[in-house]
Amino acid sequence: MADGLTGCIDSILLPTRPRTLRTKDADVAFASSAPLVGDIRAALRAANFEQELSGDHNPPVSHYVLGPDDGGFYAEFLVPLVGSTHKRDGTEDATLAKAGITAQKLRYLDLLLDLPWSVRISGEIGVSVKEPKNVNVPNPVIFMAQKLLISKLRTPAKQAQDTLYIHDTLDLFGRELPRLRTLWLEQVRPSLMKKTAKTVEQLKDDLFGTVTDVIRNAARIPQDRALTPDRVQAACKYGLSEVFVSSER
Repeated sequence: MADGLTGCIDSILLPTRPRTLRTKDADVAFASSAPLVGDIRAALRAANFEQELSGDHNPPVSHYVLGPDDGGFYAEFLVPLVGSTHKRDGTEDATLAKAGITAQKLRYLDLLLDLPWSVRISGEIGVSVKEPKNVNVPNPVIFMAQKLLISKLRTPAKQAQDTLYIHDTLDLFGRELPRLRTLWLEQVRPSLMKKTAKTVEQLKDDLFGTVTDVIRNAARIPQDRALTPDRVQAACKYGLSEVFVSSER
């Protein structure tokens, strides 16, 4: 699968291609049962990251910031929220302390840990690393499915951002939609609960059936290209319909 998508991945590096939406943070996700070894917070401090705490959760939500606010970078840690949103004592089950850091619990995050793609990070792609490393990232099908599933849990601003993420993912892999459909039908869909898979297939129609305020706001985000709400809606509706098909199709 990865070899078949090389051309699409390479195409994003062309100077004429619009820049994809980027953020200044790195979300590091792991399973709550993962056997983390060592003191991650101490390692971050040694690399000049500063810890910032927010919220009234116990333990509080933590961000680890490197550099000034206007041009810096920050990392946060995430774990899946499984089951109830509250503990037995009635308090919100929102964070987990492990290996010296605090991870925020999020619904549907477990999807992103399944069937990841391994990407080799090196200085050749403009990332400063001491030596090349392999990093697991969500495959594009699961990435888009998770964005659909969390849509109602997000703020309007985050919904618009996620909509643009979906649009840009479909744009990047536009020539490989049949391969993404195969990935959905043969690997991703069978790994999900039937109800969850059907919800994904329904949400693509609910969220992109017509132009909405969320789609209008998503079209306004890019500063290096002109997008219209109609184009965003049509592209997402078509692309998602080609990828997220039911097994009966």
